[in-house]
Amino acid sequence: MRRSRGLRLVPVAAAAWVIAAVAIHLPSTAAGLAVALWIAVALAIGVTFAIGRRGMPHRGVAAPLLVLVLSLAAAAASASHVALAQPARTQVSAQALDGGRAVDVDATVVGKVERRADGSLAFDAHATLFTTGRAAQDAGVEIVVRVDAHDVDRPDALDVGSRIVARGTARPAHAGERAVLTVWASRGVDVMSAPTGAAAATAALRQGLVRAVSGLPGAGAGLVPGLAVGDTSAVTPELDAAMKASSLSHLTAVSGANCALVVGIAFAVAALLGASRAGRVCVGMAVLVGFVVLVTPEPSVIRAAVMAAIAMLAVLQGRTAAGTAVLALSVAVLLITDPWLAASLGFALSVAATGALLLFARPLASGLGRVMPRALALALSIPLAAQLACGPLLVLIEPTIPLYGVLANLLAEPAAPAATVLGLAACLALPFPWLQSGLAALAWLPASWIAATAHTVSTLPAEALPWLEGWPGAVALAVVGAAVGAAIVLPRRGGRWRRRARTMSIVLVAVLAGVGLGSSALSSVAGRWTLPSQWSVLACDVGQGDAVLLRSAGMVALVDTGPDPAPLAACLDRVGVARIDLLVLTHSDLDHIGGVAAVLGRVGLVLHGPGDAPGNAAVRTLTSAGASEATASTGMSGALGDARWRVLWPRPDDRAFPAGNDASVVIDVRGGGIPPTLLLGDLSASPQRALTAAGGLDPPYAIVKVAHHGSADQDAGLYVAARPGVALVTVGTGNDYGHPRDETLAMLADVRAHIVRTDQEGIIALWSGDPGVVVWRERGG
Repeated sequence: MRRSRGLRLVPVAAAAWVIAAVAIHLPSTAAGLAVALWIAVALAIGVTFAIGRRGMPHRGVAAPLLVLVLSLAAAAASASHVALAQPARTQVSAQALDGGRAVDVDATVVGKVERRADGSLAFDAHATLFTTGRAAQDAGVEIVVRVDAHDVDRPDALDVGSRIVARGTARPAHAGERAVLTVWASRGVDVMSAPTGAAAATAALRQGLVRAVSGLPGAGAGLVPGLAVGDTSAVTPELDAAMKASSLSHLTAVSGANCALVVGIAFAVAALLGASRAGRVCVGMAVLVGFVVLVTPEPSVIRAAVMAAIAMLAVLQGRTAAGTAVLALSVAVLLITDPWLAASLGFALSVAATGALLLFARPLASGLGRVMPRALALALSIPLAAQLACGPLLVLIEPTIPLYGVLANLLAEPAAPAATVLGLAACLALPFPWLQSGLAALAWLPASWIAATAHTVSTLPAEALPWLEGWPGAVALAVVGAAVGAAIVLPRRGGRWRRRARTMSIVLVAVLAGVGLGSSALSSVAGRWTLPSQWSVLACDVGQGDAVLLRSAGMVALVDTGPDPAPLAACLDRVGVARIDLLVLTHSDLDHIGGVAAVLGRVGLVLHGPGDAPGNAAVRTLTSAGASEATASTGMSGALGDARWRVLWPRPDDRAFPAGNDASVVIDVRGGGIPPTLLLGDLSASPQRALTAAGGLDPPYAIVKVAHHGSADQDAGLYVAARPGVALVTVGTGNDYGHPRDETLAMLADVRAHIVRTDQEGIIALWSGDPGVVVWRERGG
């Protein structure tokens, strides 16, 4: 089968994808779309039969007609799925129309329990019963549950297969999401029963592997469960950030590569035992099913398994055209059974990576083979194909291009199979502790190599190139990727159009590389030329987290570090800050201390609130790099250049507000060019009332950093008392929390505060002007 024939079924997948995306984002149109498309299917079939009755149609007509019928049918089926599911989804969504209704939800955990940047736990669940007051409603929908780790009554029993009751508030999920509601379990999660049967057995195996590596040194130990079974609970925030920055984060998730490796081993063992081709296929598929059950059969794992099966079948047949056709049909089937995959970036990445390996890896290897040894060309072609295909999608998440991504993958990929296989063997060796310990130690070696690679690459200069944001950036990078691919694949000698295409590709890559390097300079070394030099307060755009700089007489304070070292480091480079004289860690949530690695060795004094384990570890890391430390409490004060700072909260030894959001360090900074500024950390309404009653406020404040990224848990009385001129909201674009909440924005408007937001305006610089405060926005001026 020629490759072009394998592409004939791509329209089937594309039609299912487009219509599914429209239906899930505009569910009210799903029923009408489905009816119209089924009518179109009937008409297309009728036309086909009418042509057939006049005699056998020419092959050139028959094939397009078949593709048309399949495309319309796939699109109609995906729309029908959404239309049939919508009544139940609408009924359940009505439970949370106001975003604050108290609900109790009976559910079964169906996805891995993961720790988010703010320290909370999140997991997918299948809800069966909603209770609001005295009213109970049966349901059968998917939800997302978020809960503070301390509010789970039996954390050891919380795993895939657990039956739970989540008590809190609910709000409708965003359009296009599979989950109908996000349930914030502010009143806790009660685990009614632990997993049973196969779920219990696989949970025990995963937890046993985490325990087996817990005593091993270094960051590589926590990486073993992630490489083997996708359990990232032991991966440190620093390593997670380094893996993302070096384009290695796919190794810590169960991807098609993991599944393909497992299937490949099963094929090899079956072949050694003399099994036939059909027998090897059966053994491989059986092992793949078992692997999916072990690592939890959630949607991301299932789609990875499907992509791995497609790739392996294509390799076995030696026919990429067949693999492409199977890929297109599989995508269509997945979208029919789960239309909400159409809005999943992970699904798009899986499809793009698999398609790139099937279509582009071999041509790239041939092109690279003209200038380097064939073995090296083959090794480079796989990560390069994946990078070129997935890059345009990845910039939608983070508008940067990792310059060393291919190099990092080339260095890490040889170690990944060994770590995966040995880690998986250690997981299955749970009944034999001595064997499990030995296998875990062997897996630790390649995992440590991968961790060292990630840390080294993430610290290289100019490791990420800034890029255009959103869809314009994705389209631009797709054009660049196509040009790079053409420059490699097209030979120097050939037809006139090939030579011209190759020349144009090289010129385009050169021009865009120059533009990119210039943009990188503007966002780092030369970036300070684009910022107002007179700023005294500056909010970095670090996503869903806090990182606020204060400057007076050449001295600089940083309040919190955001969730990730990379965006904080980029902000500090852009504003030209090399030394942090005072670092205030308001509390220990990861969205406030996750970026500590960006300032190691650059901090004078660390001022922090009551510590828990993550916070104490962060402080120890800073002090070991040369910083001094002090615990903040009401009444402390000090100087920052010509400015003065005072701690207004927390109260010393306050049992009413233990470590966490409610014990956030609140500081008042003013003078020396800094307008009167109040920074509220993540303080919630109750301690806000206590702070106001304590009488420490000194209004009016020119700037108030709004508490907890603009959450709904605010006390209007504090803001009335503070009389803010500017309300600064540090918040991430499209965050899962719905921050800033509408009621908080309305409350700030009521006190006549001028609202500025990092999610909409990027970096925000402020300084004293005449009259009041001057505000500069990265997006908007």
